[in-house]
Amino acid sequence: MKLLVVEDETKTGDYLRQGLSEAGFVVDLARNGLDGHHLAMTGEYDLIVLDVMLPDVDGWRILRALRDSARTVPVLFLTARSSVEDRVKGLELGADDYLVKPFAFTELLARVRTLLRRGRDAAAPEQLQVADLVVDLARHRAMRAGQRINLSSKEFALLELLVRRRGEVLPRSVIASQVWDMNFDSDTNVIDVAIRRLRAKVDDAFSPKLIHTVRGMGYVLDVGDEG
Repeated sequence: MKLLVVEDETKTGDYLRQGLSEAGFVVDLARNGLDGHHLAMTGEYDLIVLDVMLPDVDGWRILRALRDSARTVPVLFLTARSSVEDRVKGLELGADDYLVKPFAFTELLARVRTLLRRGRDAAAPEQLQVADLVVDLARHRAMRAGQRINLSSKEFALLELLVRRRGEVLPRSVIASQVWDMNFDSDTNVIDVAIRRLRAKVDDAFSPKLIHTVRGMGYVLDVGDEG
């Protein structure tokens, strides 16, 4: 899932981007209000973490612009403004949650995940399944043939991407941008190493094999022979 963080304080912004990336999210970081406004209005995000006091354009204006344009992306205000009046103003403008600085990252992460779960279509499944592989999106875990598979956050994000796009051959460039938020460098083998580790956990001890290499093209998850 892709998040936008709008935060002008350098250390806080870097801290949020690193922590959320390590939790398995793709994160864009805007360091001022103008950039934040542009990305919020033109990008496709699953959630926005938004500061209030920003250079150029403040968080109130960014949120108002989002809601005036009928954009329903969840917004979590993260700000040092702690008065009841500010909280009420944020919620009345259409914020989905309001967290005051200083904050514990574990609490922020829990709130982010709660908002993402709440924002999903009620009809959308909380579990994805291919053969005997079950990916539990709500609990952030995977099972194969009833056995728990221990995955890192990046491994889970990679598996979720493959399962969501079952049967579709994903080039390394797509995997790199969706899971690692980076441009693909043909000189690096980070994607191949990650796939190899994921395959060892998901496929090696089980049948049928699900993760397949399509030579010269990329990777695909599906039941069937390797392409």
